[in-house]
Amino acid sequence: MKVTVVGAGNVGATCADVLAYREIANEIVLLDIKEGFAEGKALDIWQTSPVNQYDSKVIGSTNDYSKTKDSDVVVITSGLPRKPGMSRDDLIATNAGIVKTVTENIVKFSPNAIIIVVSNPLDVMTYCAFLHAKINPNKVFGMAGVLDTARYRAFLATELNVSPKDIQAVLMGGHGDTMVPLPRYTTVAGIPVTELIEEQTLNEIIERTKFGGGEIVKLLGTSAWYAPGAAAAQMVEAIVRDQRRIFPVCAWLQGEYGLSNIYLGVPVILGKNGIEKIIELDLNDAEKTLLAESAEAVKSVMDVLDNMNASA
Repeated sequence: MKVTVVGAGNVGATCADVLAYREIANEIVLLDIKEGFAEGKALDIWQTSPVNQYDSKVIGSTNDYSKTKDSDVVVITSGLPRKPGMSRDDLIATNAGIVKTVTENIVKFSPNAIIIVVSNPLDVMTYCAFLHAKINPNKVFGMAGVLDTARYRAFLATELNVSPKDIQAVLMGGHGDTMVPLPRYTTVAGIPVTELIEEQTLNEIIERTKFGGGEIVKLLGTSAWYAPGAAAAQMVEAIVRDQRRIFPVCAWLQGEYGLSNIYLGVPVILGKNGIEKIIELDLNDAEKTLLAESAEAVKSVMDVLDNMNASA
């Protein structure tokens, strides 16, 4: 199995590192536009192989997509962070241009690849990749829910003083403050979390999860990378090992949950073909309202991209 990670920044390099030491792929290609950057990161990762005892080959490439040829899975992490004074539309325009170029090169050299988008703004960048990949949408999707649920589960594990391994959860909707928490689908070793934690405390944890990325930016002065990189690697593993894991994924909806022509976070079965199935939960009225509001927020950002494309 061959996996390419485009973008050798903190998230991309962490993803490649996890893929390597967990031997998720035989060959991992790390690609970046900055001269020598990916080669340096790849060399550093490869030199951990005797210490961490793995055989996965890690190679770097400066914008030479021929080295990515015949990749089974490609993870796109490229894009610029939002800078002071930069409007949302500026960020969308800049990163859409990057994701478009990357996607076209990926499909050129690996027409059968499954594409996982990590670039922000996540929902709209996944849509951008889909538009330019021109392949089945079950093979183009975004990583957001795996990260958001990881944060949620970590906060719950801390509050309850239990192992995070025992906490299962589903979050839906857009990535960030419009995500839709589903406490009644959150369990601790099969026990509903609502039986173990007071409602007010649970609501505080949900709010903290919504702004989990922002909390790290305030502390570090830059975006998170360990959890996002590991979350993307976990999705790659589910695909290359055909694990059929159930994850919340930013997927293309065609009537599911009463929504169409939108990329939104929903639970799916993830396997060798990408999204094997979208799971439709029986949401209550309050949850449906939250999901509709989240979809509206995401659609407004997608419309910005559509308008840019129309006027281009």
